[in-house]
Amino acid sequence: MESPELVQHLLERAAFRADAMTKVDCFRSHRLIVGLNCFEPGQSQSVHTHAGADKFYVVLSGKATFVIGEKTVAAGPGDLVVAPAAIPHGVARASERTIVLMAMAPAPTGAAGETNRP
Repeated sequence: MESPELVQHLLERAAFRADAMTKVDCFRSHRLIVGLNCFEPGQSQSVHTHAGADKFYVVLSGKATFVIGEKTVAAGPGDLVVAPAAIPHGVARASERTIVLMAMAPAPTGAAGETNRP
């Protein structure tokens, strides 16, 4: 990353794969992670939890259905979806090409920092 103070042209950093959603790190420290989650239509993110870390998503473009606890929430550009620590969350399905800004604090430790729901 060029400068941790300013990440320019955020949408231009988006990357997509035909076989699975793509994660793009924009900033990472031991206190915070900020990134993009990029989905092609029909792609999803498995429901998972983060013990001791709060997370939020802001839909920058596109539309997706999110799972937060026992609820499903449809979200589009400008919508904020919050997943408090230990609450199962994920993206059930992107209905079109979708870019989501994600931030989590504190940043996860270990390989993935997440635990998939059984």
